[in-house]
Amino acid sequence: MIDFHNHILPNMDDGSKSLEMSLSMLRSAAEQGITDIVNTVHFQHPKVDGKDISFEACQPVLNALQAESDKAGFGIKLHLGAEVFYLPNLLDITDNPLVTFGGGKYMLIEFLTHHIPSTQRQVLFDLKMKGITPIIAHPERYRPVQEDMELVRRWIRSGCLIQVDAGSLTGALGKSAQHTATEIVKLDLCQVLGSDAHDDHHRNFVISDALQICEKLIGNRAQTLVESNPLKVLNGEPIVIDLDEDSRPKEKFYMKWIRKSRKK
Repeated sequence: MIDFHNHILPNMDDGSKSLEMSLSMLRSAAEQGITDIVNTVHFQHPKVDGKDISFEACQPVLNALQAESDKAGFGIKLHLGAEVFYLPNLLDITDNPLVTFGGGKYMLIEFLTHHIPSTQRQVLFDLKMKGITPIIAHPERYRPVQEDMELVRRWIRSGCLIQVDAGSLTGALGKSAQHTATEIVKLDLCQVLGSDAHDDHHRNFVISDALQICEKLIGNRAQTLVESNPLKVLNGEPIVIDLDEDSRPKEKFYMKWIRKSRKK
């Protein structure tokens, strides 16, 4: 399995706080059968202001962690990347080797949990025109998406991919995120699953638990979320999405239920 999206590099962002913690996280990942871990350090996010989040700074840290992981016999390959905080400058940073995957073919992008800026539609379109496919990080955690699933469909129609957090599916990130993540997966609107692991306790790797949930929702197709699709991202290969519009009436009823439950 491939874990796409985590913060395992020690002392780089709000993720792992030490080498020991990172190794503890890696041990848990290995026990779950994870063979590849795609680190996604926060990039240009307010929470890393003043820190050197660059390819030159992150690569030696990843190399050192890989060496320690190999010594421990975890059998995990680490990959370097970033979770890019949305700003209108995304086109201006595409030459930075840290912020894209697959030879510049994909970019993982996150938004504020309470606001999706209107400028994102044009910026994401421009990225696609440049040959870069945006991957929207954990949309189930965004309040606008929790209130209107149509936002997810718009992203997919415009050529974006959707990455859901494993912790959202297990309920570790709140009921609203869990309900929305479940519906995204059930409606085949998710292409990649990631742990978004930050530590070895409250937000560790829970990919195996989340995968079991996905298998109950979509059967064997769940394997593509942690195997073929993230591998295609790493290799810069295209992922074809068949958007099923027939599920929309059911979806609208579900989102009304979400809004009512919030008011109670």
